[in-house]
Amino acid sequence: MIYMLEDDESIRKLVIYALESQGFQAEGFETPERFWEAMRKSEPELVLLDIMLPGEGGISILKRLRNNLSTAEIPVIILTAKNTEYDRVEGLDAGADDYISKPFGMMELVARVRAVLRRRSSAPKASEYRWNELYICQDKHEVKVGDEEVALTYKEFTLLCLLIENRGLVMTREVLLDKIWGLGAERENRTLDVHIRTLRAKLGNAGTYIQTVRGVGYRFVEE
Repeated sequence: MIYMLEDDESIRKLVIYALESQGFQAEGFETPERFWEAMRKSEPELVLLDIMLPGEGGISILKRLRNNLSTAEIPVIILTAKNTEYDRVEGLDAGADDYISKPFGMMELVARVRAVLRRRSSAPKASEYRWNELYICQDKHEVKVGDEEVALTYKEFTLLCLLIENRGLVMTREVLLDKIWGLGAERENRTLDVHIRTLRAKLGNAGTYIQTVRGVGYRFVEE
């Protein structure tokens, strides 16, 4: 099932029709209230999300999805008329899997829906990691330092897991930006540094596992 939150009825009906004609089950919602009501009853495989909505905005909804353990891994594609670089960065930084600007072609949309679902289904199963006082469970989106649970945002958690999966290796700034934000070309972007600094602070003593390699990037060290 695919959920679509879009207040423009003509666009909503057209997208739902295009998805159903390609074999998907889809349901559209005009307001955030109706969307959240449906989410409480049943969670979808993917969400198509407009940014400019009555009441709660799309970015706020995306952040709520990513910060909730039960919905953190649901793929989200943003469909919006907001198409500046800043808008795209904001959407991807908040946890969107793809960002499509209006107007868009229906066949392209269906192809990108398939691509996102394919990437998610082919991803390796999550694992558990433990180093001394640090514990990470990807299945549960859970991080603990000692007995204390650490609340990480979706991006912080993804960044930590990427560093751990490549522990001992230096991950360049460009690689980290590209894999997490799709911003490999943004050489001067400070988003990564801010996330690393916040992540270290939240991890406390365990933040020392994340080592800066000056002029290159970051790595996770096991000692």
